[in-house]
Amino acid sequence: MRILGIDPGLSHLGYGIIDVNPNKKDMIECGLIRTNKSNSEGNRLVEIAQDLQTLVQTWHPQLASVEQFFFYRSSNTISILQVRGVILLTLASLKIPVVEFSPLQVKLTLTGFGHAHKKEVLQSIMAELGLKLPPHPDDAADALAIALTGWFHR
Repeated sequence: MRILGIDPGLSHLGYGIIDVNPNKKDMIECGLIRTNKSNSEGNRLVEIAQDLQTLVQTWHPQLASVEQFFFYRSSNTISILQVRGVILLTLASLKIPVVEFSPLQVKLTLTGFGHAHKKEVLQSIMAELGLKLPPHPDDAADALAIALTGWFHR
């Protein structure tokens, strides 16, 4: 099964693509979708939708695993929620099933502790995917963690 993990963000959205079966898990690709900060928010959302569509058409995931937004007072709360809406709309229009997980669920799934440190989650990602070096940047590593969580909760 091929899974696309997504860590939503307006200026940069992390993604990670993994292939998994009962015996082996492989990282296919990870990276960022970056938007141009000089563009309007609407145009940046269009960029995200187009780039996400290209990722899906290139890699053909059977499942998308998306991080839920943890609600707190922040200057970017509305932007993140709008990005999530674009992600969900784009994936639905491409007929990709979506599962969603909170950061706590991701940490609990990968480390057994819902308040694990980022380093512990990273070690788990590396162990699960057989990586010698940690994936970069952090948002892409987070997306791989979200993809793995989608596999474990499939």
